[in-house]
Amino acid sequence: MTDKNGKELKLTDKGNGKYTFTMPASKVEVNATFVKEVEISPFSDVSTSAYYYEAVKWAQEKGITGGIGNGLFGPNQPCTRAQIVTFLWRAAGSSEPKSMSSFSDVSADSYYAKAVAWAVENGITTGTGDGKFSPDATCTREQAVAFLYRASGSPAVSGGSAFSDVAANAYYADAVAWAEKNGVTGGIGGGLFGSGNTCTRAQIVTFLYRAYQGK
Repeated sequence: MTDKNGKELKLTDKGNGKYTFTMPASKVEVNATFVKEVEISPFSDVSTSAYYYEAVKWAQEKGITGGIGNGLFGPNQPCTRAQIVTFLWRAAGSSEPKSMSSFSDVSADSYYAKAVAWAVENGITTGTGDGKFSPDATCTREQAVAFLYRASGSPAVSGGSAFSDVAANAYYADAVAWAEKNGVTGGIGGGLFGSGNTCTRAQIVTFLYRAYQGK
């Protein structure tokens, strides 16, 4: 907003789209130009209209993820076990583990070493057997929700989930029921959770956002 001489007038935001300003004189001509604020995505491959946009933006601002390089997030790429545990660790505060894990396939100097050690100490994972964690293996939706449930303290759940593809005796049944009841996931449609489906980077960040936002 400017006066007739082109001088910009200071505006005071009163909320709800209302602004006030001090009149520069008793009789003046004031011109106002309103420009719509444009939301800018932190990653070039994440549209501001995507269902996971707010989650990705939150994760980037919180230091949970910096993307995959070159200004990209890789929303549709599968999330590995190393990535998901690292995301969880960062979302939970990146606390220092008491010691490194004993997994033979987790190098002490790997970016995810502390995250894996933290996950073991907190009962989030015991690995995949034979003394291995399998950091580069693709993480499934059931594993992702199970990790998140355990990271949240494995709270008691009343009743099961409504998903037809989640058996009541499945190791992840309580985790899925908890996630559904707490709005972490609504499944993949058709009454299905998609237990064995690959968990994408967009999906895990969305799960984390719904579970940790505001905490």
